[in-house]
Amino acid sequence: MPETAPRADRPADRLRDRTSGTRYGNRPTMKDVAARAGVGLKTVSRVVNGEPGVTPDTERRVQEAIEALGFRRNDSARVLRKGRTASIGLILEDLADPFYGPLSRAVEEVARAHGALLINGSSAEDPDREQELALALCARRVDGLVVIPAGDDHRYLEPEIRAGVATVFVDRPAGRIEADVVLSDNFGGARDGVAHLIAHGHRRIGFIGDMPRIHTAAERLRGYRAAMEDAGIAVADSWMSLGVTDPERVRRAAEAMLTGPEPVTAVFAGNNRVTVTVIRVLAGLSRQVALVGFDDIELADLLQPGVTVVAQDAAALGRTAAERLFRQLDGTHLTPERIELPTRLVTRGSGELPPSD
Repeated sequence: MPETAPRADRPADRLRDRTSGTRYGNRPTMKDVAARAGVGLKTVSRVVNGEPGVTPDTERRVQEAIEALGFRRNDSARVLRKGRTASIGLILEDLADPFYGPLSRAVEEVARAHGALLINGSSAEDPDREQELALALCARRVDGLVVIPAGDDHRYLEPEIRAGVATVFVDRPAGRIEADVVLSDNFGGARDGVAHLIAHGHRRIGFIGDMPRIHTAAERLRGYRAAMEDAGIAVADSWMSLGVTDPERVRRAAEAMLTGPEPVTAVFAGNNRVTVTVIRVLAGLSRQVALVGFDDIELADLLQPGVTVVAQDAAALGRTAAERLFRQLDGTHLTPERIELPTRLVTRGSGELPPSD
């Protein structure tokens, strides 16, 4: 009979979890760390896994032993033991949109704090692409999904959720399923922004927004209408324009509102992309037109006048959604909840200009 390979050289033993204290090939183990630090194996495990119950001096000795030996925790074996992949997916509308940068970073930071990798992708506001991305991520066994939805029917995720994929929607609610969602107060923010223009004497106020099927666009339009109604101002159809945020479409909408026998004296821009195009249009006018935008934009404070905006906290949206996701993954039984974060009116000058007829 062939000689049996020594225990440490057998493949099955080389793959054993270092967190159990057994050797992984020739790499240092937790037993090695415990021996060098002069502590028990459980103490090393507590330090490695960030658990309480270790004095600062003991933790220091363990950390010094870890550094000296070059010990690295075997996350792959630990993940297999728990039945997880230590990865989550994030589906955004557009990775190039500046609004999603802080949101994505916040999700990544929370994931990292939980020892998980973030994988993200862009739906390009296409419901079919969103579904394709979500199911592809689930096929790769991500533990959870944070989704900024492009579509309005998310029943395709029900089997994945039943199978244990934690799911949280952010910026817009899920369609036709009950799920956690973290939103900004789009209605209240828009109402406050338009009310601010009204308080500075404006009565003819234009609204240019995104496609009406998008939750945020519909809520901001509702806020616009509510502010105008509160002030007793009848809204003309020609003052409202919703559609794609392509610069050419927005430019045409702005120019139509700003010309004619009774042009608008102020514009409320429904998102950051609309605001940028409207600024370019206003720069070519000989008269001043007030402007308030929903979402802050880079260098808004350096323009003349500075751009008044309704600011969302994109980082808080991402952080809140990710924390909710990991609470689900930690086994906390949560009833699906709608969490709405406040917006903030930032006055810089453009929203405070008086009407110029």
